[in-house]
Amino acid sequence: MDAVGESGRRVAREDTPQRLCLLEELPFGGARGFDPWQTGEDSLVVLRRGAAVRAYHNRCPHQWSRLEYRKDRFLSADGQHVICYAHGAHFDPDTGGCIHGACLGQSLRTVPCWTEHGWVWVHVRREVIP
Repeated sequence: MDAVGESGRRVAREDTPQRLCLLEELPFGGARGFDPWQTGEDSLVVLRRGAAVRAYHNRCPHQWSRLEYRKDRFLSADGQHVICYAHGAHFDPDTGGCIHGACLGQSLRTVPCWTEHGWVWVHVRREVIP
């Protein structure tokens, strides 16, 4: 798919599968941050819910601030919700939908995520200047 980049030049966007970690490295009912775009910060949060994994951009839809207050601290104390520690918004970990807070009715942005042969994978969208 083509788009216009920040520089005004046409760029192509491609989805690239990227392996993040072994599934066993994600704690049951836990969350972990990753930097698949190599930005120098965890731009992605991956949650393990039973056998399922979910991935979201590490940004609150309210003011686009990062969710965690320190490395890999994305969940409420009871592990039932993803929390935006900047504004106190609560998100359903299975859907990404805000269930309490300033962005009620909005959702975290999902990233395609799956497990294969014991590894956790995501689709990373990269911009390529032709």
